[in-house]
Parts: sequence; structure tokens; C-alpha cells
Amino acid sequence: MEPYILQTKHITKVYRNNGNDVHALCGVDLAVRPGELVAVMGPSGSGKSTLLHILGGLDSPTSGEVFLAGQRIDLMREARRAILRRKQVGFVFQAFNLISNLSVGDNVELPAMIAGSSANQARLRREELLADLGVEAKYHNIPAQLSGGEKQRVALARALVNQPAILLADEPTGNLDSRSATDVLRLLRQTHAQGQTILIVTHDPKVASIAQRVIFMRDGRISHETTLGDRQDTRALLTEMLEVEA
Repeated sequence: MEPYILQTKHITKVYRNNGNDVHALCGVDLAVRPGELVAVMGPSGSGKSTLLHILGGLDSPTSGEVFLAGQRIDLMREARRAILRRKQVGFVFQAFNLISNLSVGDNVELPAMIAGSSANQARLRREELLADLGVEAKYHNIPAQLSGGEKQRVALARALVNQPAILLADEPTGNLDSRSATDVLRLLRQTHAQGQTILIVTHDPKVASIAQRVIFMRDGRISHETTLGDRQDTRALLTEMLEVEA
């Protein structure tokens, strides 16, 4: 087993904006072990989402090294990186990103079919996930017919259909009401308890409190990290730390 499922070595990301350099990431070193549940916190503009996109192979760093499941991805051509991404990474986004004209079943099955699963394998995996996540009755519905919580459950099923090495979640409860957010966090805990490696990007201490380890970002850098363990006051602790880092 690889010691790390995900690792970065001194990555930077620089954008050009109106002729000026904008440093989104400045020398970030990060390592995630198989089976960990890690949260990345920080205020808006701290580099959290840029980091997640680079970790998942959706973007490339300006400099530095990125390793996913033992393979260095920052030097890969986009076509090869896309293949690896489909097989090794599951994404859950704040905006759900479901295909509006496809049914729930087709939204979940499509990534499996693209990755090379047979129709029967994709169907069986879809049935298993939708049942586990409590939305099997919505199989024929299109996304517009679902509540926000149901959309995020379907998005989670879609992210897990290929049994990815790592699940990356970007503000997964950002568009949900309090009850739906609590349900999604419970499902993420359950998924992690089954051995899934998860990295969550969030500004919400409630979301980060389910993690084993929390990394704080500020101005494109990792400024601090803490291990939560079995502390009962995790949300208050994270709120305090986030205020200090802001």
C-alpha cells in the first residue's frame, strides 16, 4: 500500500489578471493517507478550491509536484489525466453538477459506463448506491424534481460509482438547508467508516468537525493543522481557530 493516496510537494498556482500575477497557492505541501477523512478550511480566497481542483487533476499547478494513487499527475497530458481522474477520483460539488436532462439512474450510471464498466455492472452498482443513500425511489426522476438534499445524495452516489481511491468534496453542504446538510454529513461519515478516503474543502466548522484532521489555509498557504481525535468541542474549537486564521 502506498503511504499516501494524495500528496503535493511545494505546489504553486499563479494566475494572470489584467497583466498582474495573482498567487492562488504558494508552496503547499500536503499528504493524505488511505482511509483518512481530512478537511481543508479557510476564508474565501485562501486557495481552498484551487487546491482541490489541482488535487483532483482538474487543473495543473504552476510549479511543484502532485501525486495521486502513486502516480505523478502534474506532468501528465490532459487526456491521460482525465482517464486517471475518472477511475481514481470522485467529486462532490456545492452546485451538484447533475446533468439536467438525464434521470437520476442515468446520472449515476454514466461515469461507470465512461470508465469502462459493463451495463450490468453499472446498473448493479447504481442500485446499491441509491439504496444505501435512500434515493432508490427517485431513479426515474430528473434533477429538477429533487430537493437539494436529494440532489446531493445523487451526486454522492455518482461520485462513488467507480469506487474511487479518493472522494473530493467542495463545500458539499453549501446549498442545503440545515436538515439536509446534517443528513449529507452523516452519509459522508458512513462512507468514510466503510474505508473511503475523503478530503472536504469547507469554510463551515460544522462540516469540518466530522474530519480526523483539519488543515487551515490563509493567503494560498497552509498556516496550521490540527488533529481532532475524540474531542467533544470540535465545532467550537474550529470556529475559534478559523477566526484566528481569517
